[in-house]
This record gives sequence, structure tokens and C-alpha cells, in this order.
Amino acid sequence: MKLAKLVKSNLDDTILELVCVSDHKTLMTWACDCAERSLPYFEKNYPNDPRPRIAVEAGRTWARTGIFKMADVRKASLDAHAAARAVTDDDPARSAARAAGQAMATAHVPTHSYAASVYAATAVRDSTIDGDKAAAVAKERQWQYKHLLELQNPSSTTT
Repeated sequence: MKLAKLVKSNLDDTILELVCVSDHKTLMTWACDCAERSLPYFEKNYPNDPRPRIAVEAGRTWARTGIFKMADVRKASLDAHAAARAVTDDDPARSAARAAGQAMATAHVPTHSYAASVYAATAVRDSTIDGDKAAAVAKERQWQYKHLLELQNPSSTTT
């Protein structure tokens, strides 16, 4: 059975609602964190292609400094998406690169953060060879949701 292009989970609406009330820099940090969790799927197969990693690092720089140059945002995001197009098969590497591109695009439009999280979860699903893909997605989406909550209210984080 062919899988859907992108994952769907029972947390999608809840996460999207939280995204809609989160501040821009929090969303950038969250999107970069989600994308970075999936980057090993890309970097394992394409170790000489730094474009997705550069996009995540550029996103983190924007979140830290607030310096916004649309040409830089666009280049880093589109370069990560070009890396995704270079992936020959439907595999987690493609979704991981797309997650990085969407994370960087969050600097321009905050709701791109949601797409970064979905692509990252799709990479997790597509990397699950043996086992329950739905459970792997649910676990990733649960982490994403909790992580966004923690970023919104760091004082509530417990160790």
C-alpha cells in the first residue's frame, strides 16, 4: 500500500492551534529543532551536501539575532529544497531536506514552521523499516507538541 506523501496524526490540529498563538522567534527555534532531528536521515546518505544543515543554521542565526535579509532567507530555503529534489527515491532524506527548507522559510512566514514539523515527522515515518510507522509518527508528533509548549513557557520545563 502506498503511503500518503505527508504524515497525518491526531495531534495535527492541536499543534497547528499552538503554532497560531506562538511568537515568531519561538516558531523558528521549534522549526529548526524539528528539522534538525531529521537531518541525520539526509546527511547519512548525502554527507557532502551541506544545504539542509546550512538552512537550519541560518534559521537559528535569525532566531538569535533577528537580522532578516530576504535574499539570504530565500537562498538558504530554496537551496535546501533543491537538495530535496536531488534525492532520487522517496525516502526520509527528501523529507528531512524539505523540513530544513521549511524551517528556514519560517523567518519569512511563521506558519512554515508547521510544515517543517510535518516534513520531519514524515522523515521519521519513512525511516521506520520494521515496526509500527503510525507509532513512530505519534511519538515524533508528541515530542514536537511538548517541545513547542516548553519553548513557549521555559519556566515550566522539568528536568
